[in-house]
Amino acid sequence: MGIDDIKRRLVNEASVLINPQVLEGWSTRHHGGTLNAVRAVEERTPLIVLAGDVGTGKTELAESVGDSIVRSLRIPLLTLYPLSLSTRGSGLVGEMTTLITQAFEFVRSTLGQARDGNGKVRNAAILLIDEADAIAQSRELSQMHHEDRAGVNALIRAIDSFRRDKLPVLTVLCTNRSDALDPAIARRAAHVFTFSRPSKEQATSVLRAALHGTGIRSEAVAEAARLLVPAGDRDWGPTYSDLRQRFVPDLVLDAYGEDRAITEVALTRAAESFVPTRPFGTANA
Repeated sequence: MGIDDIKRRLVNEASVLINPQVLEGWSTRHHGGTLNAVRAVEERTPLIVLAGDVGTGKTELAESVGDSIVRSLRIPLLTLYPLSLSTRGSGLVGEMTTLITQAFEFVRSTLGQARDGNGKVRNAAILLIDEADAIAQSRELSQMHHEDRAGVNALIRAIDSFRRDKLPVLTVLCTNRSDALDPAIARRAAHVFTFSRPSKEQATSVLRAALHGTGIRSEAVAEAARLLVPAGDRDWGPTYSDLRQRFVPDLVLDAYGEDRAITEVALTRAAESFVPTRPFGTANA
């Protein structure tokens, strides 16, 4: 809910980064050959950053978008590889660099013969680095440990190797602290997609889908959404995960505990008293 436009643009972007031939085909159909502008697009690093507040759908989309990419490119196989934060290692000299290098080499090895004899992609991959600021943090930080600096260097080299060897691998970084990413990594990103908390309309859509079958009127659902999103002296509203994993479950469990139906009155009261997750980096208040 609410991120359809980002998903559409992400699928288009990822499809071109994984298989630039689709762009060359488009250029030939509409311009009679491969434009210089297309060459510029093909030279970009297959790296995308999903940035935004906690609970806004970054990881959820990164983990599920592969299906849409496969359908768009009509390729037989695309595998998702989530990179564990244990890649940071325990602080031993050279450990983080080794673990990052091994992770990228593992993805490379699983591709096998990624293209057929005509250059058509038949095996692609997405390497997902969640909480990316923990691994790709800026080397400009004065207090940064030498081992962390070496790890970021290794990450940059590994990402560049996928571009250099034209491998059908898309690296996706998810972060709620995009300003903490190393500038060299941020600069390489083909695109940075920014996620935000749901608007009143988006919150209404989430609640309407969840409460379908309760008999609660659409007007009452819209009013609950209005109460939940920022207004007046409230600086922020709920995240998508707040709605799906906290607000709606609490509403259900309260009704279950009292052995009653979910009512409009209960929905309104819950919306009035709900405390959203505070944005990352804000002071407790």
